[in-house]
Amino acid sequence: MPGRFFLTAPMAEVAAALGVDPAPVADEPPRRNIAPGETIVVLTRTGLTRMRWGIIPVGRVNARGRPVMETIVNARSETVFDKSAFAGTGRAVVPMTGWYEWTGERRRKTAWAITPRSGGLLFFAAITDRWQGPGGIEVDQVATLTCAPSADVAEIHHRMGVILTPADVPRWLSAPESEAAGLLRVWPAGRLRVAAATDVDWDAP
Repeated sequence: MPGRFFLTAPMAEVAAALGVDPAPVADEPPRRNIAPGETIVVLTRTGLTRMRWGIIPVGRVNARGRPVMETIVNARSETVFDKSAFAGTGRAVVPMTGWYEWTGERRRKTAWAITPRSGGLLFFAAITDRWQGPGGIEVDQVATLTCAPSADVAEIHHRMGVILTPADVPRWLSAPESEAAGLLRVWPAGRLRVAAATDVDWDAP
């Protein structure tokens, strides 16, 4: 599942793929190593914007009524519409060029970069929340959703992000939960390329 990802495409390309205005994030630079806690580009029903990657669940409780303590970077798609901890969250899409996974023992890990086999972008389903802090501070937050891995990824990780086609993005953002839930499925085999991160051609289109 994505713990780090990269977005190296120009924002004009991201916006064109989604059919939206790039202006709100036009100054976003290419980024090769995006980590939880950082501000990232996301698409909501109102367009492209920026949010903090990781939901600080202040005030949210689990099914037993106990406070959720850990920051939520990735949420399981299988239960996202059922858990009380996610009640009232919004929906968003996180565009990326690809993401990283690691295999091997500590200090001898191999970094893998997962990208679309045909090039272009990936669009991860996500949920959003707003953290309200002291003094009226408000921070918009986002967590990506995960599912079982596709056959392309299964050898390096047991989970991966829920990927949406561009045509499914409006449905994910706006459809009722019962309809949107049908999009939370495993990505078909053969569509992703897994390569050692050291072999990534950062200058490729």
